[in-house]
Amino acid sequence: MARLEAILVGNAAAAIQGAPVTTIDFDFVVRDSPRVEAKIRAFAGFLEASAVVPYEGVSRMVRVSSAEIQVDLLPRLYGVRTSFESLRSRATSVRVGDEKVRVASLGDVVRSKRAAARKKDLAVLPILEETLREKKKRER
Repeated sequence: MARLEAILVGNAAAAIQGAPVTTIDFDFVVRDSPRVEAKIRAFAGFLEASAVVPYEGVSRMVRVSSAEIQVDLLPRLYGVRTSFESLRSRATSVRVGDEKVRVASLGDVVRSKRAAARKKDLAVLPILEETLREKKKRER
């Protein structure tokens, strides 16, 4: 396909890890490389979707969307000062059909939501923090 290296973040990543949350889109941090624009175009083409920069001048996020799906591709995880490699090192892999999807750690998702501090992030934060506490208890 597009060979776009990406890590699932946001509420979709939290839900996969057991958080009782929902979302209408999928957010991915993508490796920021010289070929990323071509890979994003190929990804959009594969989905038969459009690729736009919705907040031009403010963000480098690219939104790939069609009637069926919305995917936001981000050059970094909001509010978490870390490299793509570091974020990936804490991520887990989940099989989706024939593909493997990297999913950001719940701790990284919580840190990002806290840093973003938007109303929708603050509303879900207690649920994510409780899920993280429960997950840590089970791991002990």
